[in-house]
Amino acid sequence: MAETDQAVVEAENPLLEGLRLRRRPDPCALVIFGASGDLTTRKLFPAIYSLAVRRLLPERFAIVGIARTEESDEDFRQRMREAVEEHSRDELREDVWQELAAGMRYVTSEFDDPGGWERLTRALNALDAERGTNGNRVYYLAVPPGAIANLADELGKRRETEGWTRLVVEKPFGRDRASATDLNERIHCHFSEREIFRIDHYLGKETVQNMLALRFANGIFEPIWNRQFVDHVQITVAESIGIEDRAEFYEQAGAIRDIFQNHLLQLLALTAMEPPIDFTADSVRNEKVKVLRSMQTPGPSTVVRGQYGRGFVEGEEVAGYREEPRVAPDSMTETFVAAELYVDNWRWADTPFYVRVGKRLPRRETTIAIHFKRAPHPPFEELAAEGLRPNVLIVQVQPDEGVSLAIGAKVPGQGMTIRTVHMDFLYGGAFRTGLPEAYERLILDTLLGDATLFTRADEVDEQWALVDAIVAAWQRDRPGFPNYDAGTWGPPSAEELLARAGRAWRRN
Repeated sequence: MAETDQAVVEAENPLLEGLRLRRRPDPCALVIFGASGDLTTRKLFPAIYSLAVRRLLPERFAIVGIARTEESDEDFRQRMREAVEEHSRDELREDVWQELAAGMRYVTSEFDDPGGWERLTRALNALDAERGTNGNRVYYLAVPPGAIANLADELGKRRETEGWTRLVVEKPFGRDRASATDLNERIHCHFSEREIFRIDHYLGKETVQNMLALRFANGIFEPIWNRQFVDHVQITVAESIGIEDRAEFYEQAGAIRDIFQNHLLQLLALTAMEPPIDFTADSVRNEKVKVLRSMQTPGPSTVVRGQYGRGFVEGEEVAGYREEPRVAPDSMTETFVAAELYVDNWRWADTPFYVRVGKRLPRRETTIAIHFKRAPHPPFEELAAEGLRPNVLIVQVQPDEGVSLAIGAKVPGQGMTIRTVHMDFLYGGAFRTGLPEAYERLILDTLLGDATLFTRADEVDEQWALVDAIVAAWQRDRPGFPNYDAGTWGPPSAEELLARAGRAWRRN
């Protein structure tokens, strides 16, 4: 669709009428450490460009990329232009790009090079004078985890007295509770908690944020969002891809540190949290922390881990995990985790949360499924065409963002035959506009100083406390890996986890 046609469609959509634009952020300079990496080219710069297209960036704005790769300002601009053309959801507009490129600079440096820090300081001071960025700084650490603490130390020692400073830190934040605590302490030596933005891109997805609206803006859901009406909850984070070129990282992290500790537990906390008193950052995060603190440590019989072997995904044969490049042939790294978790509070007592995350599963899918209890007197049970299933509310986070409610309905025609059908809401159909990428929302929130969708230090601590307890139990056994074929839904023990209670994983 042409840009003008898209604009007309959006303008005619009544659901977009009357919306107020958020205030523009203060003037500032965004400094990206690791500007030569994939994250910058595939995610950060396309997101920045999309914000520029929508006039959401500060009126006075600058970007400084810093990395080891030898590169001139012009080379950096050209490389980022190509990244926008390849990865942005918006077509490149010359007027927007030229305005953005005018404020772009690049510094070649090792992160421990004093000369490089001096060059960075000179570049930022020059941009303050040329672009009017007022000494305000956002430092985005798109670097390996091991470099974060030292970079934070160097930035802290060079803090300027004028303007505000914000530090954006990519996951994983630590490798366990002890390392996360140490990292927090080192960063807190120089930056206050309100200046630290620990980013989890899942929280920037529109459907994840819509969980709050779904629950708290609709009177029909919140009264039944508890143990009296909900039988159980299923949260699935499935990927059909393998580890690609991330073997060095994945061998150290595994599925439990890569996805379970952050993405999955954040989804669970948003699903289970109590209504906040308002939607300010601390109010929302206070309620998430309460959920994490209320979680019982699962026993060995309620946690399943797996590792994929050879199999077929989407019709193509793929290698097993131990056959991936740079993976040890006897690796015990898990690529699948499933668990039965409990939130030990009044709302959710004795209600299981079944969670699973895995690589090389049949399809890419992130869903939150609320399975309600059966009706107490089902007179239609014998009339159901397929067995009358309980109601399920499905929040589809990706790939097709939306919400679906499974209900029993009469099949047209004579007689009373019941079949399960779905009432669907899709973002693309309702709002007729492209959804912003998660990094667009998160970068904009950082520029605005809104930390609602970022993880606080105490959240990180509680997440690691749970993961450390699970990992500690794993040290006592050595499962027979690989224990599931690529292209299947994990090891048989994951099915048994639910079958013991007469339940099953949702398939569609």
